[in-house]
Amino acid sequence: MQVANKPRWIIVGLIVAVMSVFAARSALALQRVTSQDYTLQVSHLAQLPGVPWGMAWLNRHTLIISLRHGELLSLRLDKLSAQQPAWQKITGLPAVWARGQGGLLDVVKGPDGWFYFTYSKPQQGQGVTALAKAQLLQDELGKVSIAFWQELFVSDSASDTNRHYGSRIAFDKQHLYFSIGDRGVRENGQNTLNHAGSIVRLNFDGSIPSDNPFVGNSQFADAIYSYGHRNPQGLAYDELKQRLWAIEHGPRGGDELNLIEAGANYGWPITSHGKEYWGPLKVGEAETMEGINSPRTVYVPSIAPGSLLLYQAKAFSQWQGNLFTGALKLQHLNRIVLDEQGNAIAEERLLSELNQRIRALSVGPQGLLYFTTDSGNLYQLSPVN
Repeated sequence: MQVANKPRWIIVGLIVAVMSVFAARSALALQRVTSQDYTLQVSHLAQLPGVPWGMAWLNRHTLIISLRHGELLSLRLDKLSAQQPAWQKITGLPAVWARGQGGLLDVVKGPDGWFYFTYSKPQQGQGVTALAKAQLLQDELGKVSIAFWQELFVSDSASDTNRHYGSRIAFDKQHLYFSIGDRGVRENGQNTLNHAGSIVRLNFDGSIPSDNPFVGNSQFADAIYSYGHRNPQGLAYDELKQRLWAIEHGPRGGDELNLIEAGANYGWPITSHGKEYWGPLKVGEAETMEGINSPRTVYVPSIAPGSLLLYQAKAFSQWQGNLFTGALKLQHLNRIVLDEQGNAIAEERLLSELNQRIRALSVGPQGLLYFTTDSGNLYQLSPVN
């Protein structure tokens, strides 16, 4: 009776508070699933306000997350609380073309300690894939700020569509690689005078390495490292074996895992394992062709890969050297086992029971796996002792 006599706004406030506490508690609840090698503990850590596209670690407790609509967040994993959101906004970003598949995309901490970003930049009424770097500074209260933002590379990739921006970043010890999709224009895959449909290779300052495969060739843009790509949304560099992996979306079927070689052509749209969206006809002239590098594995039907990660940590010792990709369409985490020559010899599909479009992947300081979903969820995956 006392509650019924309270003003309506107080009752609403009490309901919201109870729901918030319940949501925060359930966010830390654990779910156990099994794999071929482990019993896995899945922890839901946070609900984020948008599509979390990329992740990078500022330090062992603070995770940096890019949201596709154009915001950057910091999240203190040691300060998860039922009373307030776990994340804080980081200000100071440039204008972002957040339309269609464009927006604020990848964020990666480079070997030099700088944070590198890819995003779609507004340019003359269209979006182009761009690369920048900045320092991220954290004060004694945990607040993160951007310093020394530097735009490094603006690609020649404009189109009148808002599709296929790429765009992931990977590093070797001296260079940066990042992927650019064909921008919804198939001919771009073989148009080597622009950057669309390619993986580019740069120095850390955005300049073009003198040993890039097409430097000095008037038929190619100097930044191109490989071409013939449709929409590579996953890149991973294997430091131990010194090789670069990419995974990309096919049209309807035909997602490809590729081992990237300098100067190689990966075929799109001349070769493809996929079909036209409007009918049963295959895309391209053939599935394979002389002079075109074939994928190490193909997904038919499409899984729609959203990222790529090479696992080398110790927490999952039996998974060292495996590749992981998030699946958007088929909603699972895909584990790929490689042999010494880089052939995909086995795979395992995990976490399909979550029914989530898995987007970004990251390995934490303790070797645990972290992943985000397009519905804004952040999860931690750990082995059960």
